[in-house]
Amino acid sequence: MSEAKDIVGINRALARYIDGVNQRDADLWSTSWDKDAEWYLFGPDTVVGRDAIVAAWLDAMAGFPFVVMHGTQGDVVVDGDTATGRSYSSELARTVDGQRLRVMGQYDDRYRKRDGVWAFSYRRFTMLDTEEC
Repeated sequence: MSEAKDIVGINRALARYIDGVNQRDADLWSTSWDKDAEWYLFGPDTVVGRDAIVAAWLDAMAGFPFVVMHGTQGDVVVDGDTATGRSYSSELARTVDGQRLRVMGQYDDRYRKRDGVWAFSYRRFTMLDTEEC
């Protein structure tokens, strides 16, 4: 597979992640993750494995009846069936108690290609800025 096709596959993993958030679709969102993935959101521990990651995401999303996420793919370096890169997010959210938030963040990512499909093997979120709206 060419590097351009790999980059498209990696971008599709990010698109599934973002669309899953915006649609509140755990099944779609889960397809953005490799089965052995690791997710470091706010710590202190990394969540390991797709099933545990989805469970943690569902728990987190319960606190936000409204979320819309926009994402931008940063640089990606492909090395065979693995890659590293960054992406950036801008989210507007409302908490269960009605607080409105705007969150800007950076994800440091690793990706894995299994059976021709790219997915996240590791994501670490860093909050760059947040504000109440």
